[in-house]
Amino acid sequence: MDLFDMQREAKMKREAPLAARMRPLSLSDFVGQEHIVGRNTLLYRAIQADKLRSIILYGPPGTGKTTLAQIIANTTKSEFVQLNATTSGIKDIKETVENAKALIGMTGRRTILFVDEIHRFNKSQQDGLLPHVEDGTVILVGATTENPYFEVNKALVSRSLIFQLKHLTKENILELMRRAADDDRGLGLHKLILHDDAAEFLADVANGDARAALNALELAALTTDADTNGQIIVDIAVAQACIQKRALNYDRDGDNHYDTISAFIKSMRGSDPDAALYYLARMLYAGENVRFIARRIVICAAEDVGNADPHALMLATSAMQAADFVGLPEAQIILSQAVAYIACAPKSNSSLGIFAAMEDVKNKRISGIPNHLKDAHYQNAKDLGNGVDYDYPHAHPGHYIPQQYLPDELLGTEYYKPSENGVEKKIKESLARLRGRAE
Repeated sequence: MDLFDMQREAKMKREAPLAARMRPLSLSDFVGQEHIVGRNTLLYRAIQADKLRSIILYGPPGTGKTTLAQIIANTTKSEFVQLNATTSGIKDIKETVENAKALIGMTGRRTILFVDEIHRFNKSQQDGLLPHVEDGTVILVGATTENPYFEVNKALVSRSLIFQLKHLTKENILELMRRAADDDRGLGLHKLILHDDAAEFLADVANGDARAALNALELAALTTDADTNGQIIVDIAVAQACIQKRALNYDRDGDNHYDTISAFIKSMRGSDPDAALYYLARMLYAGENVRFIARRIVICAAEDVGNADPHALMLATSAMQAADFVGLPEAQIILSQAVAYIACAPKSNSSLGIFAAMEDVKNKRISGIPNHLKDAHYQNAKDLGNGVDYDYPHAHPGHYIPQQYLPDELLGTEYYKPSENGVEKKIKESLARLRGRAE
């Protein structure tokens, strides 16, 4: 490297984005992902002991995949080589492998190959990497935002440990922003004053993406004039302006959070799709967790629609899985479909019969399960009367024969009371005929 290269590299480091300048250099400074890099976890021990084997880091943007790779680079005694799958090809892979072989031969040192966005390597590129990962010429560290079980060569996946990174928590984001505001590597030299409400707003809008939060903070600092004391004040108005988004009165841990989700559920229950979609939009805009919303939709489908339209629960669970798989922003369309369907579906809360049954289980003593319903498959069971006189329903016309199923103390109890709505109207009629025959 000549003098000009050194000057250029120094300038690039100084002018790198805030998120890049604030990358932790060691595991002790790493924020979040305690489930994979907390003390005494497998990955933590492997990095600290410099005993890493091929791994794939899988998770959303801004959760620390590249940062972990840089920490590995700072910790290991092995050669560390970085490729980006969007700009590298077979030629780069071959060159890295040849250098790795030469290094092993001359010094015995291994090469760790970090491939960012590994899912963007095509099949032939991944196949070209496979034998060298398999024989240990290179130790692969792959990073991807896509599910590696779908997007990465199965043979590569089988030879790697998969570590899934999760969205950072709001507290993680706040800690990273406060570090950046105080640290000279970050914005410390700017005499930045970050108001708590502005930090909370940026952490909410970032939705678990540290890079997005730090980019927004840097933009706010660089576009705000210093006051008479030379301080740069980042308040809620500056935070809103820098990302062109209004701060809603929506605290994920406060009353407004619960008020909004309550209004959302009650609007679906009340068959008002317009109101339900408004509250859905309000939660999404405020950065509410998609899984939290999806779980409430599933609950509403079972509790408030139930068997009046059995498809509602199927659609809700499919929407939950699809939204989690696709992610935002497209997930909002999937959630919207499920919300509109459930709001417009016929309603029944007959599934709440489980609570009456739970009360009876808790409060009523029964002599036991009727003998003819007990398991008769084990040896000598029938000597105890188990299964004796059980009448197999499928052996009768209509696949039904009246017999006792409830314990003696609960005879005549009705927990399931179908409504007159949708599919349940037919269920009610059918059940009435069966109950009439039983009487």
